[in-house]
Amino acid sequence: MANSTSSTSSSVQRTLILVKPDGVRRGLVGEVISRVERKGYKVSALRMLQADRITLAAHYAEHEGKPFYEPLVEFMLSGPIVAMIAEGERVIEGFRSLAGTTDPTTAAPGSIRGDLARDQGTKVVQNIVHGSDSPESAEREIKIFFPNL
Repeated sequence: MANSTSSTSSSVQRTLILVKPDGVRRGLVGEVISRVERKGYKVSALRMLQADRITLAAHYAEHEGKPFYEPLVEFMLSGPIVAMIAEGERVIEGFRSLAGTTDPTTAAPGSIRGDLARDQGTKVVQNIVHGSDSPESAEREIKIFFPNL
């Protein structure tokens, strides 16, 4: 029985969550943190910063050259962001569900984007939060925003 218990502990993960400039501007940082904690995840690191172009280029490297890349970087440069690391069982999948689909118009009610975001008619979707999409992305993204952890 001890073996079956130890195999489930491998699902404990860390993920990077960003509250984007629209969420910070609208005073939704506490709401996002509250939802993460109410879901049962632990916020293990938290910082507010004004991201620079170098940091964002590293974060969005896979999108470089795509039509939305420059508007996305400009949006993320438009104000402070809050970066946090959340930990817990299957937190990557869990936070992405909590965040809702990328398009806030179709995001399910009850999700962060479904409840708090809407289409602003801008060049790039302003949808309050970012969450890592895989363990590999989480590891890479955490190193960008929390290089000492």
